Formats: sequence, C-alpha cells, structure tokens
Amino acid sequence: MADKQEIPRSTKVPYYRKPADLNVDEWQTALRRQFAENQEFEIRNRGDHPVFSDFTVFNPESGNTYKVCIRDNEHSHHFCSCPDFRTNGLGTCKHIENVILTLQKNKKNWTYFNQTHPQAYSSLSLYYGHERRLRLKIGGENGGAVKEVLKPVIDRKGFVKPEKLAELEPLIEKVVALDPDFRVYPDVYEFIQGHQKQRQRRQLAQTLFPQGIQSPVFDDLIRTQLYPYQKEAVIKTFTAGRVLVADEMGLGKTVQALAAVELFARYLNVRQVLIVCPTSLKYQWQKEIEKFTGRSSLVVEGLVHKRKSLYQEPEFYKIISYGITRNDQELIKHMSPDLVIIDEAQRIKNWQTKTAKAVKQIQSSYALVLTGTPLENRLQELHSIVEFIDMYKLGPLFRFLDTHQTTDAFGKIIGYKKLKSINKTLKPILIRRTKTEIIDQLPGRIDKNLFVDMTNEQKSDHDNYYEVVCRLVTKWRNQGFLREKEREYLLINLSCMRMVADSTYILNQDVRNDVKIDELMFLLTEILETPQNKVVIFSEWKKMFELVILELEKRGIEYVYLHGGLSPRQRRHIISRYHQEPNRKDIFVH
Repeated sequence: MADKQEIPRSTKVPYYRKPADLNVDEWQTALRRQFAENQEFEIRNRGDHPVFSDFTVFNPESGNTYKVCIRDNEHSHHFCSCPDFRTNGLGTCKHIENVILTLQKNKKNWTYFNQTHPQAYSSLSLYYGHERRLRLKIGGENGGAVKEVLKPVIDRKGFVKPEKLAELEPLIEKVVALDPDFRVYPDVYEFIQGHQKQRQRRQLAQTLFPQGIQSPVFDDLIRTQLYPYQKEAVIKTFTAGRVLVADEMGLGKTVQALAAVELFARYLNVRQVLIVCPTSLKYQWQKEIEKFTGRSSLVVEGLVHKRKSLYQEPEFYKIISYGITRNDQELIKHMSPDLVIIDEAQRIKNWQTKTAKAVKQIQSSYALVLTGTPLENRLQELHSIVEFIDMYKLGPLFRFLDTHQTTDAFGKIIGYKKLKSINKTLKPILIRRTKTEIIDQLPGRIDKNLFVDMTNEQKSDHDNYYEVVCRLVTKWRNQGFLREKEREYLLINLSCMRMVADSTYILNQDVRNDVKIDELMFLLTEILETPQNKVVIFSEWKKMFELVILELEKRGIEYVYLHGGLSPRQRRHIISRYHQEPNRKDIFVH
C-alpha cells in the first residue's frame, strides 16, 4: 500500500473513475481523505497521549459512533471499528483520516507526525490488509523477551504464521505474565476464536460423516429421505457454517436447508433460527417446517407491539418478510438468532437499498443464503450477497470490480475477466448445482406451491362473494336442499371467489387489482436466467391470459399463446416447436 504522503491532501480525485496515474488502492485512499476533509465529526481523545491514543468519533449525520486508534506513524497500524475499515484492506478510512487531519491542525502535534517515536509497549494487533493477519510489534523494556516467547509462531516480518494460530493463545498468556504492558487488541481474540470454531466444526464434521453421504446421521435427520446431492450440500453447509446455496430452482433448497439446521441444532447448540423471505413464502416455510421437522415455528407480523411480543416467544423458528427487517433491527438484535436463513436473496437486487442494508446488519454465528438465480455475470450482486456470508471473502468491492470488470474510457462495463478465480475463491462456501448435473438423482416431477396475499380490494370483493356462499351453504345444511337457481348462484359465487383471487380484472375490466401477475413475472425472470428452461403457463380464465400477455409484451419476452381458437395445424406446429427446439426459450400460455 502506498504511503499516505505520496498522495497530497490537496489532490482531488473523481469518485466514479480511477485516475490513470493512480492504482486502485491509491485512488480509494485518496477518496477517503477527500471525504474526511468535508466531515464534521465529533472527536474525543480517550487516552493519555495527545496523538497516539484511542479516540471516539461520532458522526451526527448517521448517529454512529466508532472507535479509532492512532498508534504510530506507520499508517497500516491504525484501527477503526467501522465496517469500511474492516473490509477495504487499505489500512485507513474516512474516520481515521478525519482524526489525523484534525490532530495535524494543531501545531503542537506536528512533532509527533514528523518524527519516528518508538512504541513504548509490545502489542499484537490484527492487520487489515489485502488479507487479515495477526502482527507482532515490539516495544518497551521487555520487547526482547516478548519476541523470544512468540518466536516459534512468528515469521520474519512479524506476522503470526496461519498454521500456528492454534498454538497462539497459551503463548499469549505467557507473554502477559512476563510483560504486564503487553497489549492484545479485542479483534485479535475475535480472529483467533473464529479460527478455533472453524477448526472444531471441521473436526466434528469428520466425526459425523465418516462415510460421507452414507453416514448414519442422515437416517433420522428429517421426515424424508434426502437425495445424494442434498446430503452433499448438508455436509458442506455444516462444515462451512455460512454458505451461499445457489442451486437451480426446483432442486429442493428448502428441505436441504431444514436438514442442515437440524445438524446445527443437535451438535452446535443452535436454539434460535430466523428466516427472512418474501411475504408470499412465509407460510410455505411454516408448512414445510412442520412437515419435515415437526419443530415449532412462528410467523412474525402485525403491528410493532405485536411483533415485539412474537420475537420473545419460545418457538425455534421465527419467520419474517424482507420488509419487516427495515423496522425491526433492534428487535432482531435483541432476539439474537444463532442461525439466519435468507431465502430468495436475489429479490434484493440492489444491495444499497434500505431493506438490503437492514438485512446485512443481522448478526448470527451461522447463515444460509438461498437463491435460484445464477449470479456469474452480476458481480455487484454476487459481492454483496457473499459479503453477508463472509465480509472478507471477496475483498472490498472496488478492488473486486477492478480485478474482474473491463471498462472503457467512460467507465462503461464492456467485459469480464478472471471469473474462474472467483469460483475458486468461493468454492468453500458456494453450493451451485443445475438439474442437468444431477438429473439421474431427481424424481419425475417436483411440486412447489407458492402463496401470495390478495390486495385489500381483492379481499373486499372476495369477502362479498364469500358471504353469499356462507348464506347458501348454511341454508343447504339446515334444510337439506337448495333450489336450482340457488345451486347455480352458489357455483357462480364460488367461481367469482376464485377469479377475484387471481385479479379483479377478470370480473371488471375497468379495475385491476392483483398480486399474482407481479409474482409470476418475477418467477419468469428467474427461470429464464437458465437458457435451457421452458415454461408453460396455465389458467382457467381468458382474462387472466390477457394480463399475462400484456406483461410479457411490456418486458419484451417472447411467448406462444395456445388456445381453443387455433387450427389443428397451428396447434401441431406449436407443440412440435416445444419438443423439438430444446435450446429455444419459450413461454407457452395455455
């Protein structure tokens, strides 16, 4: 990383385009300095030294407070508790730069910035560079003795050898006993404990799955037999702890996830699971939880006072919609889920939205992120989703895009590069299979029911027809018969209930209220991401087809309308096209 003084503070750099004379790290460092110059943070020194000390930095605009440590003139030794510092790999952020800028405005501090001041104590800190590593810095009277104790686990540059992490904690205890001034920063212990848990989980996985997918642990895991490819995914999920499951639609990701959760519950003390999903899938999840696990579950909805109470209930699973995450951040934090399932993660296409940011703030030891949409050519979406699983896995977004996107002189994306390296990086946490790859393991057909709520207008019309039906059914039960006209009226109202549940447009072309069409269009977008997929859409109502065709044409999606008015020749041609042109994307409206 370039030294700070190589980029003068007066240098102004553009936000959206990297200057030709700077590399991507220099550009991003300069941007953070520019941000810092325009910020009015409230800074308080919490230590004894006027410069090399701990500070709290309050941002009145966001309401957030961060801890900043200015440790010496070696800029990569500084620390900030903000998310950007932890992930950008630059060793700085706008909070650090603002503190330094503020300190430098005081002439009394110039001496400290212009001279090298040896550190008065030894310390072990976490280096947030291109990769996170533990680093020893020697100082103080006992520096030599400290170095000698830690010598077996330290390389020539003072970094802890990755393969020696398991040996580090006992040595730290020896050093602290030897030198009371020795400092070990909190994120160091967090880093060590993360590696310990990962190592212990891998060892446990070897015990649980001695025969791989044939291991006995699968015999009574859930109330169904898993397919081999699902067992493989369960093993990988348990071993990794946090995974992205991007199997193609229809491969049973829900059942797969529930099986993995059972293992986490039985062997890793998971007691609270939070499921975040689209509104249309909340009760589908609840139904499948009951069917396949028998565990308790609760859909959290309603007004805030009701939701607050529901989060405190003892049910193992809590199920919420994406929309609720925006308002319930504190309630979710208080609930403190052990494991989080993010279903249909592709629904949050823009991870800069308020909903996306709220989802990202949910903390848990374990996580399963489910999506049926390929993400290979959506690098920003892929990066953000992976960031929820492991914020360090793909590095900072600016460096990730610089490595894998090709742009023209105006910043327009014109191609991609080195995509195979992404797959290699994600291999430990990514599960991605297509139907073609595991076709020999699949049953003849997989059914999946999706439920959508009606609009208020639909509900009102539906209730009106329902009242008529109730009156007629009550009369039938009480008197044992209905007149012919009453029977016809009953059937008509039952049919109207079904029609209005699809769309009010079917019965009244002057008014359109519906949800199913939007849900259908979203599903089609996902399904057609895979070139080989074909779709057949059925409906009893001609007016429903009109709405479907209207939306298809709006989106420029080709379709074929198979209806009773076609000649036998036309029908044969359409059916032949469906069977004989497998590589052609088609929507068959029938």
